[in-house]
Amino acid sequence: MTENTDLWQIERGLTEQGMGIICGCDEAGAGPLAGPVYAAAVILPLCCRIEGLNDSKKLTEKKREALYRVITQKAVCWAVARVEAAEIDATDILSARMKAMQQAIDALDIRPEVALVDGNRDKGRSAVITTPHKLVVGGDGKSASIAAASILAKVSRDRFVSREMDARYPEYRFAMHKGYGTKLHYQMLDAYGPCPEHRRSFLKKWEEKRA
Repeated sequence: MTENTDLWQIERGLTEQGMGIICGCDEAGAGPLAGPVYAAAVILPLCCRIEGLNDSKKLTEKKREALYRVITQKAVCWAVARVEAAEIDATDILSARMKAMQQAIDALDIRPEVALVDGNRDKGRSAVITTPHKLVVGGDGKSASIAAASILAKVSRDRFVSREMDARYPEYRFAMHKGYGTKLHYQMLDAYGPCPEHRRSFLKKWEEKRA
């Protein structure tokens, strides 16, 4: 796969409008039954070449890991944030996604003039994106900055789930399913019940079947 040069079109357009510092922001892990939701924010040098940069969902794990190293080396600055499962349950997943993304933006060493945010939502019931921003539907396939953020968020979350959560709760085999609602995961839930990393608000249908 080669780099899609069109991935810089949005950033170039904003630069032509006078925007000097642009960051991309995306999240990972909105859908799993367990674990935190992660977000990343990245400021890249304008039009820097990163071979193979694309939406993290279209890349293999090996390719994402390789790109993670390149992105973190080439980025002007980058940051990753997360919101834990307990807070997702206490609020809602949309609010948790917004909070994680804003936290990632706030953690950047340089304050961006505008954030390119993947998706069509910028607020939940208890959290909003407060940085000046532009929503980009399907942005991880349209913007280099968002694509880079999607990779950092995805790799960071996968590492946490596969290493720390899997080591803490080996019976659930988190390294195999990353917390998503696979057949294996539901089998482990049936056998052991939820652990503290499970999002209880995501398990209502499973609990109803067991009642």
